[in-house]
Amino acid sequence: MGDNGYKIDDDVGKRGVNDSNLPSYKPPLEDNDEKNKEDVEDNGPKRAVWGNQLEFLMSCIATSVGLGNVWRFPFVAYQNGGGAFLIPYLIVLICIGKPMYYLECLLGQFSSRNSVRFWALAPAMKGAGYSAILGCAYILTYYVSIVGLCLYYLSMSFQSTLPWSVCAPEWTDCIPSDPNQPATEVSPNASSSAELYFVKTVLQQIDGIEGGIGAPIWYLVLCLLASWFIIFVIVSQGVKSSGKASYFLALFPYVVMIILLITTVILPGSGDGILFFLTPQWDKLLELNVWYAAVTQVFFSLSVCTGAIIMFSSYNGFRQNVYRDAMIVTTLDTFTSLLSGITIFGILGNLAYELNREVRDVVGSGGTGLAFISYPDAISKTFLPQLFSVLFFLMMTVLGVGSAVALLSTINTVFLDAFPKVRTIYMSAFTCCSGFLIGLVYCTPGGQYILELVDYYGGTFLVLFCAIAEVVGIIWIYGLENLCLDIEFMLGIKTSFYWRFCWGLICPVMMTVVFIYALQGVTNLRFADTYIYPPAGYAAGYVMLFAGVSFVPIGIAYTLYRNRSGNFLETIRKSFAPKAAWGPISPTEKAGWEEFKREAKIHRENVGSSWPGHIWRSLTGLYRRKL
Repeated sequence: MGDNGYKIDDDVGKRGVNDSNLPSYKPPLEDNDEKNKEDVEDNGPKRAVWGNQLEFLMSCIATSVGLGNVWRFPFVAYQNGGGAFLIPYLIVLICIGKPMYYLECLLGQFSSRNSVRFWALAPAMKGAGYSAILGCAYILTYYVSIVGLCLYYLSMSFQSTLPWSVCAPEWTDCIPSDPNQPATEVSPNASSSAELYFVKTVLQQIDGIEGGIGAPIWYLVLCLLASWFIIFVIVSQGVKSSGKASYFLALFPYVVMIILLITTVILPGSGDGILFFLTPQWDKLLELNVWYAAVTQVFFSLSVCTGAIIMFSSYNGFRQNVYRDAMIVTTLDTFTSLLSGITIFGILGNLAYELNREVRDVVGSGGTGLAFISYPDAISKTFLPQLFSVLFFLMMTVLGVGSAVALLSTINTVFLDAFPKVRTIYMSAFTCCSGFLIGLVYCTPGGQYILELVDYYGGTFLVLFCAIAEVVGIIWIYGLENLCLDIEFMLGIKTSFYWRFCWGLICPVMMTVVFIYALQGVTNLRFADTYIYPPAGYAAGYVMLFAGVSFVPIGIAYTLYRNRSGNFLETIRKSFAPKAAWGPISPTEKAGWEEFKREAKIHRENVGSSWPGHIWRSLTGLYRRKL
């Protein structure tokens, strides 16, 4: 939390007279100084901005409120004991989720830079930005395959009899999801027709991947292609088109979710499932695996540490009330997770009632298929199953597309900022085609096994590492007090004890403990809690993980090499201190910010404090309390 020395330039503001000069504003290079080229690029052509503030808010809602709430949250809660998971989830949300989301909104808006270039505040940590982008890419590849499954179910919903509501002749021990269909005598291990349809008909799932994953299934390939085409159409024109689409992507799903909730709670046995979800098991609070699941679910749901939030907020106006927006989105995200959780577990309670089992034992396959088993099963029991099915899977598709658009836009923004002469439509075509080709692996009979590996090692474990690197780089290298001063200058509000303490201590400590725990048990991953991967599967997972982790040490080593000098301490200082280009992108705002920082620094020097005292004053905000 040290006070990194800012490079104060007394001539700031003289180079660019006002904001109208911004597109051509470029600070002069020193003779033969190659190291400053990146600083010039940071102040290149003016970035696009949202059409209005509501577009940013809706885009954030469409990003954070997605399949992570409706698809992933219920099965993670199911795997971790229902109510046993809810308490750690809410604690992690308050102590880590909200602070990290607010932090990323602040950084993007303050710097107007993407998730890689904002590391001008601590150049040696720039590799953490690339790690986050790789994690974002990992998530995007399998996320769109889930959207493809939603499209498949949507297309099947127009049949006169929903195919998952009845038992196929070749299925044994099957209970039809449609209560009006005749049921045969079954054993205690019977499965619902919705589960058998998903596993045997849709996925054609094999028993393991030791003998390969098989060839892509043609109808899943078509659905994947359609998903990528929809995403391409939305992102092809940049932030302007995605901002307009966000209104529908953010609001439509709630209409369907509320209707489905009302339908679910009146089913027999649904109350038992809801109680299972809401009743905490206090002894589970001592199990670190539950906390790990809570941390990773919060990150996945809010899309923090993937670069998406930084990217979206970088298109904001400098003075926008991003604090209000962050609180709205994180609160709405929690509400949506609880809403979908109550709905899912109400359905599971009804399934337990139909199958005469305990709620925890009702869905054998679990995993990523839970939302494609329990939701279709409930839809089959409604009075207008075709209508509800169309609405529900249209909602799922909309939710998935909203988040996928944000993830792809994050990757596009990094590439477009690196290659500004390439048009957005061409870059979008390249990234979408690449994503489609990679996504073919998830369309195979063994695709769900691969999805679980990528989700665990690349989508959750790597993102957790990126979060730790982000907090260390921003709070402990750039400095907590520096960050809070930036917030005060931009928003005109002093940062409270809650935010300071969460950023400075709670976030890094909790995330590090969970990460170390997960690192020790990283080979314990099992598919649906039963299938053990072959050694090659775990090896591939490690490769994915360490490919992302390696960006951080490589970035530090490279920056130290670029700034090498005869004095090692001076090399360290140059490598980790903010660049001259860091700060508001507007020359006028930057001049005011540097003057504000100069006065704050003089005040801190007058107060005087030891290193422990400086940390305490930074955590508590004592430096600014009397001003």
